[in-house]
Amino acid sequence: MASPIPLPNLVIDHRTARFTQEDCGEHHVFFEGATDLLKYMIAGSLRLKAGMTPHPPHQHPEEEFMLVTEGTGEIEVDGQTTQVGPGSMMYCAAGKYHAIVNTGATPMLFYYYKWLA
Repeated sequence: MASPIPLPNLVIDHRTARFTQEDCGEHHVFFEGATDLLKYMIAGSLRLKAGMTPHPPHQHPEEEFMLVTEGTGEIEVDGQTTQVGPGSMMYCAAGKYHAIVNTGATPMLFYYYKWLA
């Protein structure tokens, strides 16, 4: 089995990132694939509509960071819910339940980074 080709070294902005309009908001994927040190990674953003969540609490095999840059909401990690706003960052280990909800009146923008070593 051939090794996957690592992601290229480049800069992508939201205008050239892969875009999907979802029911809950605007989803951009900036990078997705293998790297020199990781089997898989994905980096993206979601502009989450007021009162929405992208999905119920879930778990996956990747570790994950989330960084809130606009708006307010709640992030649940491993059964604990925290109020968040711009500058709040979440780390969630692999296999742990987590979720994000926009509890504000305006869109909430967050960036996420998931990886498998």
